[in-house]
Amino acid sequence: MEQGYKTIYERAEDEFIERKSRFIGCIQPVTTEEEALAFIAEKRSQHRDATHNVFAYVLRDGFTKRCSDDGEPQGTAGVPVLDVLQKEGLVDVCVVVTRYFGGTLLGAGGLVRAYSHGAKLAVDVARVMHMNPCTILEMEFDYALYGKISYILPKYNTVTLQSDFGVVVKLKIMMTSDKVEAFRKELDELTAAAVFPYVTEEKFADLE
Repeated sequence: MEQGYKTIYERAEDEFIERKSRFIGCIQPVTTEEEALAFIAEKRSQHRDATHNVFAYVLRDGFTKRCSDDGEPQGTAGVPVLDVLQKEGLVDVCVVVTRYFGGTLLGAGGLVRAYSHGAKLAVDVARVMHMNPCTILEMEFDYALYGKISYILPKYNTVTLQSDFGVVVKLKIMMTSDKVEAFRKELDELTAAAVFPYVTEEKFADLE
C-alpha cells in the first residue's frame, strides 16, 4: 500500500525583521516542477526590488528537490530553507523567502538562521494536510439496516460523500484504505452478509 504524505492546503505567508532586514516567507502547494517555477517567477516579479528571492521546493516523486541561494553566500540560504521542508516532512510544496536588505550584514550563521526562520514561519501559518490513501465505497440496503450501519460508521472515521434515500438507502462513503477490510468484515457480520460495499475509487485525501 502507498504511504501517506504531508503537504499544505493553500498558500501562506509571514514575515519578520532581523537587524533591519525584512524577510518574507511564502509557501505554496505545487504538484509539478513547472508549478514551482511559475510560483518562484511570480514572487520574483512581485518583489523585483528585493535584494534576494531565495527558494526551495520538494515534490512527492521522491527525487525532485531544488534550492537556490539567489546571490547570498553559498549554503547560507537555499539549503537551510530546503532543510526546513525536509525536517517538517512536507512534499509538493515550494517556499520563497524574500529579503529586503536593511544595511546590516548578518554573517553566515545569521543568514542560515534568518532564512530557516523565514521558511519555518511560512510553514507554521500554513494549514498542513495529512494525505493518506483512501477508498471510496458505495453500498445500498434496506431501511431496516440503516440504524445499525450508521451506528458503526464513526468507528471507521468515515466521511459520507453522498446519501440517497429512495426505494432503498444508497450510501457513498470514504475511509482510509487500511480500515476497509475490518469495515467489510463487521458489516458482513452485522447484516448477515446482506450488504456488500464495493470500491468505486481510490485516492489520497486529508483523512486519518
